[in-house]
Amino acid sequence: MPTALAVLALLVALAALAVAVSGRRTSPGRTRDTDPGELPQDARALRHEVAALKAESSQALRHLAVVRYDAFTDTGGQLSWSLALLDDSGSGVVVTSIQGRTESRTYAKSVTDWTSDAQLSPEEEDAVSHARG
Repeated sequence: MPTALAVLALLVALAALAVAVSGRRTSPGRTRDTDPGELPQDARALRHEVAALKAESSQALRHLAVVRYDAFTDTGGQLSWSLALLDDSGSGVVVTSIQGRTESRTYAKSVTDWTSDAQLSPEEEDAVSHARG
């Protein structure tokens, strides 16, 4: 039962993250979706479209890392984990799930510019470091 609750909490946290990120990621340079059949024919307009796509992709959560570990000495199997989901500027979230013998806890901490205002555990710092590459 505790594992099912942890999985449910993780799914809720990821759904909330997706809603928050999609609301924050609107690109001011692109005001409409472009049908591929309606692409501009001149080179300047195409360069503008490519620049807009590059700017949009830099905000995608492309830097990912998972660190697994044993949170307590009386548990094994490295069931606890920290997951970093970050964009090119180092903004995003670190999600951590700590598994004990009788319960599990899930935490989410925001990250900006590869650091967090909240105190990160060593495992969370490792996840951010690995995601940064």
